Amino acid sequence: MDRKLNLNRAETFSFVNPWIRYFLFFFSFLFWVFSLLIVAIGVYAKVQKATDTVRDTFLIDPAVILIVVGVVMFFITFCGCIGALRENIRLLKTFSFSLTLVFLTQLAIAILGFFYSDQTRDALGKFVKKAIVHYRDDLDLQNLMDYIQKEFKCCGWNNYTDWSWNLYFNCTHENPSSERCAVPFSCCTPVPGEAVINTMCGFGAQTQNYLEANKSIYPVGCADRAVMWIESHLLLVGALALGLALPQIAGIVLSQILISQIQDEITSVL
Repeated sequence: MDRKLNLNRAETFSFVNPWIRYFLFFFSFLFWVFSLLIVAIGVYAKVQKATDTVRDTFLIDPAVILIVVGVVMFFITFCGCIGALRENIRLLKTFSFSLTLVFLTQLAIAILGFFYSDQTRDALGKFVKKAIVHYRDDLDLQNLMDYIQKEFKCCGWNNYTDWSWNLYFNCTHENPSSERCAVPFSCCTPVPGEAVINTMCGFGAQTQNYLEANKSIYPVGCADRAVMWIESHLLLVGALALGLALPQIAGIVLSQILISQIQDEITSVL
């Protein structure tokens, strides 16, 4: 009788913890669904564009960025989801390796950005300059720039005169555009009680000096505003960084534990 009981226990015993297995599955499945949503939004935004964007805006197109991020997330989370469900070591190793690579890449970017702040600022400046140049060419890019300038209460990258980089806002006498020497309405300071936004509020702003411009627009560049915002919201920035890192670390740790348990299970059978 005891021998039969021991045999039954041996048959039902498993090194694989079902709690870890199914938690990793649902964890991966949740982000897998989220990745599909990101791809769907990116594709929809790309399809709905009124005009074809020029090639220079391809790498800074918000729709393209969403699609790329979504596809990468889809691949990683698919491996974790199916690997945990099927107890497939190869898929789990792929999931763990990919997640580790993404985490280390993010960590390296953060460290390099901290120690090489001037170079980081220059690189971001090039990105913003390209966004300003193609402001009228891409509706998504236009909405993104307007959102940033409204939220950070800034105009341009260094200051409001950066908008001369744009073909329409260029402040040279040769420019025939009706928006010559203007800045977008998102640079304008809000008027109390104004029900309808005056989209022409920034006209002629570039011809004014800093003190004159300060009466109607935000003359400060977004680079300085971003630094000020980070310095005044260090707790929030730290919380966001932690919130981004913890799910990745959890996925790496859980997948490694599950891989070890599956290998122990295989060894016990052999």
